[in-house]
Amino acid sequence: MRPAQETQRVAPRQATVTAGMVDDNADFGEYLAYRQRNVGLPVRDRDVAERYLLEVTDAAGRPVHDAEVAVQRAGRHEPVAWARTDTAGRVWLHPRAFLSPSLDDRALGVAVRKGSAWARTTLVRGEQRAALQVRLGQGSVVQRPRLDLVFLIDATGSMGDEIAKLKASMHAMSQQIAQLPGQPDICYGLVAYRDRGDAFLTRTHDFTDDLGAFQGVLGRVQAGGGGDTPEALNEALHETGHGLCGRTLAARLGGLVADAPPHLDDGGCTEPPEAEGFGPPRGQRPGLGRPGACPQYDLDMQAALAKGIKLFAVGASGLDPVGEYVFRQMAQYTAGRFVFLTYKDAADPGSGPGTQTPHDVRGYSVQTLDRLIVKLVGDELARLPRG
Repeated sequence: MRPAQETQRVAPRQATVTAGMVDDNADFGEYLAYRQRNVGLPVRDRDVAERYLLEVTDAAGRPVHDAEVAVQRAGRHEPVAWARTDTAGRVWLHPRAFLSPSLDDRALGVAVRKGSAWARTTLVRGEQRAALQVRLGQGSVVQRPRLDLVFLIDATGSMGDEIAKLKASMHAMSQQIAQLPGQPDICYGLVAYRDRGDAFLTRTHDFTDDLGAFQGVLGRVQAGGGGDTPEALNEALHETGHGLCGRTLAARLGGLVADAPPHLDDGGCTEPPEAEGFGPPRGQRPGLGRPGACPQYDLDMQAALAKGIKLFAVGASGLDPVGEYVFRQMAQYTAGRFVFLTYKDAADPGSGPGTQTPHDVRGYSVQTLDRLIVKLVGDELARLPRG
């Protein structure tokens, strides 16, 4: 929430909320150009310009979902990065994002495992090829898709209208998701957050398949507190990766709805963060942080990738350029999407639904936010091979 004199913007109160979306992995060249246009923003940057696509298939050539991927340096047992394949059996790997700048390994080992099946391959950096491919003997056909959907909600004072609209659309949206092909088995989770000094920092509600119970929890979320621009998004993202009990073999999506970036310093923490996330924390998997360390979003977006959580970051009205950059970082790294509300007049969030946005995006289409969320979920589940 921004200071009082800056929070007089009024989000549109119409029932219809329109939104656009960009896929920064699909249009990666434009994403790199966007990053170049915004060099100098005070963010915790990770170099993603070097990236490689890993595709995992079974013996029949079908995508293998939820396979565990470990990236290792030559001659080292402890991995330097972890990931899980999505419903298309794919994951993007960004070596310069998780290797120390002092390391320039020409080749990295990639180990893939699902159940009792495992395989290894070598990622030779600098090679130009469509994808690094691994084949497992493990079958991947599912009878009924599973979906773990968690909402991360900024519950500070400036988010009152957005929270009200999410509550109002949740029932219809959940019904549409439940009616997608295969009638997915859905569990909902919630991480609401404010900021230090508020009534609470984070409130986490673990996954449940009881939609009524989830709506009751969502209904009790009220906007309040805040007072400065950054909020406790670091802590909320950390809770998402560490505080929820997700299911195996589930598609995992995280929907962030917020209008402010995270703290980019220690945010009031007394414990310094892991040194830039380089090197494995003692007794922990790399990128998953260590107990007692101050959460930082760049470490926890790596943790989200390790858990197979795709982040769909929804920028509410008032999100500043730093917030946009951070939201797009998290979405791109986890193969999610950056979603943003649109208005009749980009400069006036109170102008009602429309096609304009103040964000630095190009080539986007617009639809209602609830339909867009349902479409994103449907697209993810549609790639699962079903028997």
